[in-house]
Amino acid sequence: MQCVFGKYLDVNLSNGEIKDYVIPADWLERFVGGKGVAARILLEELPERVDPFGEENILVFATGPFQGTSLVGSGRHAVLAVSPKTGFVADSYAGGYFGHELGRSGFDGILVRGISERPVLLALIDETASLLPADDLWGAGTGTTEETLKSRFPGSRVSSIGIAGEALVSQACIISDRSRSIGRPGFGAVMGAKRLKAVVVHGSVEKQVHDSARFAEERAAYLKTYTEDDGMKRFGEYGTANGVPYLSEMGILPTKNFQEGVFAPAEAISGERIHDTILVGRETCAGCPIRCKRAIKTTFAGREVLPEFGGPEYETVAALGSLCLNENLDAIGLANQLCNDYGLDTISAGVAVAFLMEASEKGLIDETIPWGDPDAVVRWVEAIARRDGLGDSVAGGLASFAEQIGADFAMEIKGVEIPMHEPRGKQGLGITYATTPRGANHMEGMHDTITASGATNPELGLTKAHDRFTLEEKPKLVRNFENAASFDNSLVLCCFTVRRVGENCSYPTARSLLEAATGMTVDADEMLRIGERAYAVMRILSGRAGHRREDDRLPARFAQPLPQGASADHPVDPVAMDRAIDSYYALRGYDRYGPTDDTLRRLGIEDCVGRIHRE
Repeated sequence: MQCVFGKYLDVNLSNGEIKDYVIPADWLERFVGGKGVAARILLEELPERVDPFGEENILVFATGPFQGTSLVGSGRHAVLAVSPKTGFVADSYAGGYFGHELGRSGFDGILVRGISERPVLLALIDETASLLPADDLWGAGTGTTEETLKSRFPGSRVSSIGIAGEALVSQACIISDRSRSIGRPGFGAVMGAKRLKAVVVHGSVEKQVHDSARFAEERAAYLKTYTEDDGMKRFGEYGTANGVPYLSEMGILPTKNFQEGVFAPAEAISGERIHDTILVGRETCAGCPIRCKRAIKTTFAGREVLPEFGGPEYETVAALGSLCLNENLDAIGLANQLCNDYGLDTISAGVAVAFLMEASEKGLIDETIPWGDPDAVVRWVEAIARRDGLGDSVAGGLASFAEQIGADFAMEIKGVEIPMHEPRGKQGLGITYATTPRGANHMEGMHDTITASGATNPELGLTKAHDRFTLEEKPKLVRNFENAASFDNSLVLCCFTVRRVGENCSYPTARSLLEAATGMTVDADEMLRIGERAYAVMRILSGRAGHRREDDRLPARFAQPLPQGASADHPVDPVAMDRAIDSYYALRGYDRYGPTDDTLRRLGIEDCVGRIHRE
């Protein structure tokens, strides 16, 4: 298969060994790259149960066939490892330029094994890899780390951790380009446990494209569709937070720790307000003309907020804003900057702060943390990152801390904090939330607001509008949308450039580009099978580590109706959800442990049969 290198860099921090890991050709044919190939490597290399902070955990940086080609949407990379939140293998994705550089490195990805005795960095410069001391950077923020390493390695891109990762904070993430986050699963803490401060990459290897003339022509045409699209122009102008007021009007803007779906001052934290007040620039990812990333400049409480650390996206303004009843955009900007510099996931941090506010209100903790207090938002973000006082308990994991104090309102699934999408108004998304081995993942689910719009995609089984408040007919749609998104993540393409429904659906174009780049001919059915294979391998990995059907649930709060707004009085019925999950498992061909052997044979991955021990 062309447009891939067919090998990963294999680094063992325990003994300093660096070698090549050759990818079997049939793995590339069945999984293509990205999530799929990385998951298949981990299935081969990981023991059944792994201490996330132990030597046996493997951290994988992964690309797909399009990284390094400057295709719109390809400025991304994936990271996989066993998550300290779930104990299962999880995947996470970030944009920017690190993935593009890795896609030109001569390797499709990097495997990091073992634990170093001292802080180190991994430098992959022009196909030569080395482990170098990083004692001087240990304790530094990601901004300082990146600036230092870019000066040492001109033209490079950097992925690093801050003090949160070094302190093994469960909400810690990996930051590249100062503002792009490998968030959610706690991989910053995995890097911290390995004493790996940073990965630095500079690449100059041109990929061998199957049909270079065709690929160049189709890539240019694909780029043109985005430069001429008025909707994408507006998206770039106002960013992902542009939808905040609309979501509040729909009654599904997470507010007051998911007790509400309406936030009266939603306009105050909207993308338009950011644009009109504190925005000083727009950033982008490799090959992308949309420029949806924010760069802001402001001050809060006498502290500067600098454009070098980007600006808050939708998930951030909701998590650190409406979820905490905080309407102070400057405070959200500072909290976002601190998260980026400390290496802390903004969604996880916001959910934790909102939890603390509710716990304070209910007298479950001694600290006074008022709802809506912008100073408290900033203060507790720092306390968690630095493991100060009560922040230390939260940093150990929100689910375990909630159990310690007898709180039943921690908004998490399998230990992963819920993202800023309300399943009472997106009931099909609730199926993904409950069942995914990653825990509370909105990036591979079906968003019912899209399927309710009337836009269709027969390839995904979407031929009519579906009520966003019902679970009827949703399990099959959820499975199909998950498989399609899993295909996207095996290509490692941006979800904002992969348009899944309507007349502008980009899947036929993506498949044609894949054929031009690699020589693989993939029809709609095989596209979904590729995605399903990757999803199945992830579920094998979690099943081996103890994930069972009975673990798939939503927080009890979602069974309570929202009190006001356009989504009021539509709670998630636990009985109906249980039936929907059972139907979903049957459609996937899973038993309580994960994919059955017959399902794996149907998917053409017989070499994965027998990997789950069934009691």
